[in-house]
Amino acid sequence: MSPAAYALLGAGEFEPWHEDVDRWLLARAGGDGSVLISPAAAAPEGDEMFDSWANKGLTHYERLGIPARVLPLKTREDAFRDDVVATVDDASVIFFSGGNPWYLATILTGTPLWSRLSEGLLDGLAYAGCSAGVACLTEMTYDSATQDFEEVFRPGLGYVRNALFAPHWDIVDSWIPGAQAYITAAAPPEGVLVGLDEDTAMVGDGAAWTVHGRQGIHVYRAGSWTDHTTGDAFDLPLV
Repeated sequence: MSPAAYALLGAGEFEPWHEDVDRWLLARAGGDGSVLISPAAAAPEGDEMFDSWANKGLTHYERLGIPARVLPLKTREDAFRDDVVATVDDASVIFFSGGNPWYLATILTGTPLWSRLSEGLLDGLAYAGCSAGVACLTEMTYDSATQDFEEVFRPGLGYVRNALFAPHWDIVDSWIPGAQAYITAAAPPEGVLVGLDEDTAMVGDGAAWTVHGRQGIHVYRAGSWTDHTTGDAFDLPLV
């Protein structure tokens, strides 16, 4: 069995900066050496947006000489289709790109596709997520379709417990003034908040991580912050 491998990106998927992350994942994964791209979190924005992220991912991996295909997942109904579920079986990496984290969690929770993915992550399938693909993993996530603080938090997948991820950490206050403080206050009292800056990833086995990219990963627990930049290694049991 291959060791677990995760890459959690704050933003900036399918750009040259994370080529080393892609190759790190593939070196540790089982499967056929391919990447399965899922732009499902962007599906509520329409087919044109879904296809633009799909094509950006395919172009990125073609440039790297890595075989890739697109997971035909747009709705919850799709996650029950046998042909969609079977698409996961041979892949080495599943990559969920950005969009609405709550929508992504909603269409995956309790489905055969999520069951198959969860089993795969125990048996050589590597997980990469960017923005929504990171934020969806925790027990509580965000509905990015609203800018109302009182309505933003929604149920996530619960794959990662007692934690809250905050992608785009370096710029969220420019979107909604006060967002950083509000998200920090919502961190699980006995858990952690992980802020992931844009063009930055935390890469590891679910417990030990290293930082890749141009900015930082920021961990809030027990009332204090620790900051980690490129090349830093840190321990944080999440999976």
